[in-house]
Amino acid sequence: MVQTDISQLLSECGEWRQILRNYREEFHENQKALQVSCRKSLSKNQLQEVEHFDNQFHIQLINIHDLKQDIKGHERQVQFESSKDDNVSDELYTKHENLLDEFIHLENTLQEIRSEFHNFISGTNS
Repeated sequence: MVQTDISQLLSECGEWRQILRNYREEFHENQKALQVSCRKSLSKNQLQEVEHFDNQFHIQLINIHDLKQDIKGHERQVQFESSKDDNVSDELYTKHENLLDEFIHLENTLQEIRSEFHNFISGTNS
């Protein structure tokens, strides 16, 4: 049963990292779409939104990177501890739960920005 817990922890870490990689790719594409939208004639309000999204993409890409690194470090720690005695400490389970909370919070933020950006792009294409 302990081995199942360990493999589940590692599997969840891998899933989170893949989801974050997908968001990273999406936000890089959104940055390109934002640059394309700047070639159009935009109102002052739209230009402010461009600046807002440019800042948000930059900030969130950093957040994605940082969380991915934290997850990767946690994954390594789980592997290290489990290699010693097929067990992981309670602290690692707590860390895993904290990382899950961070992941969920970041994903909610990213989804909100995604939605706002798609609405903005739809408005500039009209």
